[in-house]
This record gives sequence, C-alpha cells and structure tokens, in this order.
Amino acid sequence: MATTVRRADWLSPTFVRVVLGGGDLERFAGAPFADAYVKVMFLHPDGDYARPIDPEAIRATMPREHWPRLRTYTVRAWDPDRLELTLDFVVHGDEGLAGPWARRAQPGDEVLFMGPGGAYSPDPAAGWHLLIGDESALPAIAAAAERLPDSATAHLFIEVPGPDDELPLKLPAGAALTWIHRGREPVGARLVEAVTGFDFPSGDVHAFVHGEAGFVRHLRRWLLGEKAVPRERLSISGYWRAGVDDENWRAIKADFDK
Repeated sequence: MATTVRRADWLSPTFVRVVLGGGDLERFAGAPFADAYVKVMFLHPDGDYARPIDPEAIRATMPREHWPRLRTYTVRAWDPDRLELTLDFVVHGDEGLAGPWARRAQPGDEVLFMGPGGAYSPDPAAGWHLLIGDESALPAIAAAAERLPDSATAHLFIEVPGPDDELPLKLPAGAALTWIHRGREPVGARLVEAVTGFDFPSGDVHAFVHGEAGFVRHLRRWLLGEKAVPRERLSISGYWRAGVDDENWRAIKADFDK
C-alpha cells in the first residue's frame, strides 16, 4: 500500500509520532488486535522502481541491494473516518534505518507498507494483566492498555532511556505502572530486576512481554518456569536484538525465541 505523511511530531527525545493519511489507506483492514502492526518498506535511493511497488517482482529482477528493506511498526492508532494511520518511531540519533527517516519526515513524503498483522489483545476475562517492554514495545503496550476493561487489574513495567521518555498512558484505576529509566545500564537489566522482584499476584494472568531479545528470553524462562504461567497465556517475543540489524535478526529470531 502507498500513503503519505500528514504530520510528524516529537513526543519525547526518543519518540517521533508520524501520522499517515489518504492514498491506499481506504483499503486498510484496520487494527483488530492491540499489537496490530504494519511493515514499512524502505527503497534503495538509487533503485528504479516501477509503480505500483511489487516486492516479488523486485526480488526477481533487481539486485539484492535494491530489494526493499522492511521495518515493523505497531499501529498506535487507526482512524477510519479520517483515513489516518498513526505510527510511533523510536529514534536514537542517526542509528538504524527507520528512526533517521522519521526524524526527517515531512508532510507529503511517500510511505509504502504491508499489513496489518497481529495476534494479541488483552483477554477481558483474565484475572490480571502483565505488560512488560522497552521503548520498542511502548506503542503496543499503550494500545493494549487502552483496551483493558475499566475493572481490570494490571501491572505494567516499561523501560525507557530516561524520565523525559515517559509518555502518558490511558489506564484503568486498577493498573500499577512502573517506569524504569535505563541510564547507562544495558538494555533490560533494570527491567528484569524490577519485574522479577515484584510481588507476583496469584490467579490467571494474561501477559504481554516484548522488546530486546536478551531480556525477553530471560523473562520467558522466568515466567514459564518459576511462575508456571501457561504458554498460551503469554504473548512474548523479541522485537529486536542488541548488536544485530533487523535483517540479520529476522534470520535467527525463530531459533533464539525457542
């Protein structure tokens, strides 16, 4: 699908919100899941691409360096009346591909994407909810929090670089939110300490745990083993891996997540 940037705004030193509008969004299937996502396509600046973009044809006829590079982003909001799709981008200076693009995004810029996909929404019948993640998972956690029933009990643990990256969340009265500021510590170190140290409630938990793959794997083993959470009550996966670019992470992700 092809659409364009309508506006881009800094939410914090780390987050840029990009609102897309019009174009092929009239065919967008919406965001039925709290973790609904799209795959944004980035084209090589020197490639000569026929329109509409056909990824399969590109792979069959163009050198690998000109193949579209994909980055996955949570649907933070979808407005079918305005045909507006909101994506929140993590920006760490000039690191990466999508972050620098979002930092420079201007109204009218073309955006190509595929989707949506998704699988998780908070179970309204759960005894309580556990939502854990770093800044890469914050948009999905925020979207999930908005779908929690008003009567829900929830514990949220979110690690961000610093206090300026705490974003407002819509939460039910029975939710407890813990922000963890990473500072100079490795990604997830303080988050794991906070999660494994809190008074884990009894009862049926529905959990969402996403972010850097190293801490996610640690918490997967802790939740499945020490806390005996049934696997079917976990939405848990590494969104990214420190020191590995997105293409190489996708190549090893299935084995790492076991």
